[in-house]
Amino acid sequence: MYKSVFKIPKMDCPSEENMIKMKLEGLPEIKKLQFDLENRVLTVYHDKKNPEIEKRLDELDLGSQLVERELTENKNITLEHKQQTKLLWAVLIINFSFFVIEMTTGLISRSMGLVADSLDMLADATVYGLSLWAVGSTIVRKKRVARLSGYFQILLALLGFVEVIRRFIEPEALPGYTMMIVVSVFALVANAASLFILQKSKSDEAHIKASMIFTSNDIIINIGVIIAGILVFVTHSKYPDLIIGAIVFFIVVRGAVRILKLGK
Repeated sequence: MYKSVFKIPKMDCPSEENMIKMKLEGLPEIKKLQFDLENRVLTVYHDKKNPEIEKRLDELDLGSQLVERELTENKNITLEHKQQTKLLWAVLIINFSFFVIEMTTGLISRSMGLVADSLDMLADATVYGLSLWAVGSTIVRKKRVARLSGYFQILLALLGFVEVIRRFIEPEALPGYTMMIVVSVFALVANAASLFILQKSKSDEAHIKASMIFTSNDIIINIGVIIAGILVFVTHSKYPDLIIGAIVFFIVVRGAVRILKLGK
């Protein structure tokens, strides 16, 4: 792997940093961009020599100059990739386990809220699996994974809306509110743990940001299902459960749109 260091005199604020990212992130050879705004230095880690890197920097007219290029093992990036892999495996196991738990208990208790949340957990588990595949990949591939994740969430949300509408129209037995509340409390704890694990990575890469967005959405969803379970108990009605199901899928769509923006 090559390490190319550029001195960029006119790079003195985040706007120039974003310009450079937009200009370079389409190159598949690039593994990582490291910015030092204080010293106006950009370090590019890339697989092979490519004159297009210097050409694109010159086109920005920021006075860029190549000051150093060397072959490097880049142990820091390797360590970062290993850390990301461990964290993603942990949250993948948590989310897939709760997909099984919530789907099973959701069907038993006839709770649309739990079923919806279980599908969201499945989507998250799939996203984490895709993210594991992306660790150590090119920036272009990481953005592609973020986009794929967003489209997958939208698909699940549309299927969920259809099921909510069906249950509104057709007669349904009262969902088991006790199971709704208990399982959702445990899911809330699991998602809070997942978010903490992801934040430990301190990564600003698209696939990790996507994972954190999904997990933040899950925490909101868990609280909503708990509230719905309480309302089912108080009102003896199926509608709080169906309403939270609809809200869950709206949150999923909103999160998916944010994911697609990350993948641009």
